[in-house]
Amino acid sequence: MTSQRRFVIVGGGLAAAKLAEALRDNDFDGTVTVIGAEEHLPYERPPLSKEHLLGKKSLPEFTVQPGQWYRDHHIDLRLGTEVTAIDRAAATVTLPDGSTLAYDKLALATGSSPKRPPLPGADAPNVYTLRTIGDSDTMIELFGQNRSLAVIGAGWIGLEVAAAARGAGLRVTVVESAEQPLLGALGPEMGAVFADLHRANDVDLRLGAQVEEITTRDTGEAVLAIGLRLGDGSTVTADAVLVAVGARPNVELAEAAGLEVDGGVLVDESLATSDPDIVAVGDIAAQRHPVLGRRIRVEHWANALNQPAVAAATMLGKPAVYDRLPYFFTDQYDLGMEYTGYAAAGEYDRVVVRGDRDAREFVAFWLDADNLVMAGMNVNIWDVTDRIKELVAAGEPVDPAKLADTSSQL
Repeated sequence: MTSQRRFVIVGGGLAAAKLAEALRDNDFDGTVTVIGAEEHLPYERPPLSKEHLLGKKSLPEFTVQPGQWYRDHHIDLRLGTEVTAIDRAAATVTLPDGSTLAYDKLALATGSSPKRPPLPGADAPNVYTLRTIGDSDTMIELFGQNRSLAVIGAGWIGLEVAAAARGAGLRVTVVESAEQPLLGALGPEMGAVFADLHRANDVDLRLGAQVEEITTRDTGEAVLAIGLRLGDGSTVTADAVLVAVGARPNVELAEAAGLEVDGGVLVDESLATSDPDIVAVGDIAAQRHPVLGRRIRVEHWANALNQPAVAAATMLGKPAVYDRLPYFFTDQYDLGMEYTGYAAAGEYDRVVVRGDRDAREFVAFWLDADNLVMAGMNVNIWDVTDRIKELVAAGEPVDPAKLADTSSQL
């Protein structure tokens, strides 16, 4: 009987919560158990480096559902608990106390963890990463006048925290080994836009620079970070250090269970793994994308929000395909941006700009050698995302001159 079926979701973030929600929306009346490592109810992560840091949003405002919702929908929510193993043959997961929980279908939504480079001084208590609400709360405590922050890495998290810190009056230095910020995500042309933006807001941005050491001082009570020493011998002084050099997908459980893993848990168009009784969603899912015709893994909020509906259908044996294009956004200072599509660094031929780049009001398009639109990014121009999606999905050549001409229809 359907009511006896047992579905288990491993993970406690947005993807896990939305998957539980999607199962109930599909009238699944079996047991749903959500097992999350954090003590907090599932919440969305983008505000951690944006509105929450700026004091504009509190945790309840970006918590996915209140506790009562889980009770009302008969979701067995187990917080502060980590699954230690998956036994696919027995169809069970093992909990920290050694007990096991049986499943008929299993979903992995284990997310990702910040990378921590093996730098001297990285263990100091005022060296931070940003992944959880606890991390964000701790960063807020640093904010105040006459304080300084050194950020290692000019990716999304590093730049968003830098913008929030400048808004709070901190002196900020960002050190990045690449020649431009966001080089892997946007390439050099648009990376330069963000370099200009941060320098215009008085961030000391050091590009093409290597961090050799997080310098420390023994205060007698603790060994605290006091800045950075760079490869060229120069130094940065700071009251705290944020390490923001990317994240790694939490695939250890999947790998130990013998699922196919290659830079992420391999899933098909329906988000099923190499085991038909197990799906994977969110940061860990390396999906064979039906529109892009390639395998991609995207660490962004939109996947965690939208993939669960497809995963739920797959768990219920219904045909489903996840074909949404990758999408992400950022807000830094007076710049708001949305990006749609996928154009990996080194894989596109040119970037066409439509609008005023210097005023930071434009749309950028990444084209391949055949003038197919691979991706588009709208900066401080709104209500064009659907048109960008259409251009990417069409798979037809465009005229770059017309694309750049604001007098022609997009």
